[in-house]
Amino acid sequence: MNTPLSSDPLRDIDRAAAALADDSVRRILVVDDESTIRLALSRYLRSRGFEVDVAESGQHALDSLGANQYALMLCDLRMPGLTGLEVVPRALTIDGDLGIIMLTAVNDAGSATEALASGAFDYLTKPVELQDLQSAVERAFSRRTHGKERRAVDRLIRDEVAARTIALENEKEALRALTVSVADSLINAMEAKDVYLRGHSHRVAELGAAIAEELGLSAARVDVVRLAGRLHDVGKIGIREEVLNKPARLTEEEFAHVKDHVRIGVDILAPLQHLGDVIGFVQDHHEHWDGGGYPRGMAGDAITIGGRILTAADAFDALTSKRAYRDPLTAATTLDYLHSQVGRLVEPRIFDALGNVIRSGRVDGIPRIE
Repeated sequence: MNTPLSSDPLRDIDRAAAALADDSVRRILVVDDESTIRLALSRYLRSRGFEVDVAESGQHALDSLGANQYALMLCDLRMPGLTGLEVVPRALTIDGDLGIIMLTAVNDAGSATEALASGAFDYLTKPVELQDLQSAVERAFSRRTHGKERRAVDRLIRDEVAARTIALENEKEALRALTVSVADSLINAMEAKDVYLRGHSHRVAELGAAIAEELGLSAARVDVVRLAGRLHDVGKIGIREEVLNKPARLTEEEFAHVKDHVRIGVDILAPLQHLGDVIGFVQDHHEHWDGGGYPRGMAGDAITIGGRILTAADAFDALTSKRAYRDPLTAATTLDYLHSQVGRLVEPRIFDALGNVIRSGRVDGIPRIE
């Protein structure tokens, strides 16, 4: 049943349940290899207002179920060929809503219990008392209707949850896009304060993403690293311009002020919880593999994978970019220097991935080895 969702899911559920309660399927299939029993049961049920078809074997019953829709099936337990026990699971495969009442001899109570475990609703012992048959049929119809209502409600709830989940994901993605747009504006404003930083965040983002790909991270994880790279220096918006542009060595106080950009960046991003691991990656992009970095002095695997990747990408771009106090290094010289820092500044496997990316020349805007 595919019921279109409205803005009021509870109303949808009530409407579906009411529709199912008014079940117009009043057809019963009587299955027994004895013609006298088939005739007696079918006559009685027709007299009670039901449409009745009969089948003399299990296979005939399955054929009828495949060709017609029935509300209930009365099925003999012992028949030549397919037994009632064999018919029950096959019948429910054809129609999971089918109500099944087993007909059994007095000494087959154990087998009847087994049939109930297989999905039958009830069983009657032969010879069948008509009053017992009437009661069993009424119980089966009631149980079948309630079961269909419950399954319909479950389907509607699942559909509603799926629709709401998609809507929330769309809202999350829209919020993420807005966040990135605002952050880009902040970064552009920050980079405008220092001509030597222009394009730095973009290059670190793309280089970090390429390193993540080289390490075999998932596409989703690569995207998180890329976004963290774009945002990693957003905190520099709070650093004094004269310090950012100083052409000489920084004083101890000035260097401490520059290091504060990590805290400022995390404070800016912290309310944006939908960014998830991005914030942790930004926080860790100045941590060193040996624990000598900042702001928390983390070491080894305690540093997030994104933080370790961005440390390498940030260092490479900083060294190959012109600064107020020095000229840029070549890609080869930079890799040689970073190789000397393996185990201290950078993790060994991340340095290897960085080297592979640089030698491949696959990141636009990043210096290549000539």
